[in-house]
Amino acid sequence: MKTPEHYASDVLFFFDGRPLELSLYETLFRRMETEFPDASVRVQKSQISFYGRHLFAAASLPVRRKKGWPEHCVVVTIGLSHRLESPRAAVATEPYPGRWTHHVPVSGEEQIDGELLEWLREAYAFSESKR
Repeated sequence: MKTPEHYASDVLFFFDGRPLELSLYETLFRRMETEFPDASVRVQKSQISFYGRHLFAAASLPVRRKKGWPEHCVVVTIGLSHRLESPRAAVATEPYPGRWTHHVPVSGEEQIDGELLEWLREAYAFSESKR
C-alpha cells in the first residue's frame, strides 16, 4: 500500500493517548495492506482514508458514541452500493441514491475478520466502478 512520507508519525499522532485503538488500527492496516497492495492511505484530521481511484474506506475514532458502543473502538467506514443487513453496521446512511455509507465499530482484533474484509473488497470494487 502506498503511504505518504510521514505516515508512521502521523498515525502515532492521530492515536495519541489511545494505545488500544492504535493496536486495532495497526491490525486493520496490515490486513488491508495485504488485500489492497495498490491502494493508498492518507492520515487526515478526523480519519485515516483509504483510496483506490476514489475513497473506499476510512478508519476513525468515534466522535459521538452511539449508545451501546464499546468504550475503546475504531470505526471502520465503508461505502457500498447497497445497505448492509448486518448488526455489525451500527450506522447506515444513503447520502446519494445507490451509495450507502456504513460505520462499523471494531473493538477487538477478532472483528477484523473475513466478513469485514469482504465488505472492504466490495467497497473497493464499488469505488473503482465509479466514473
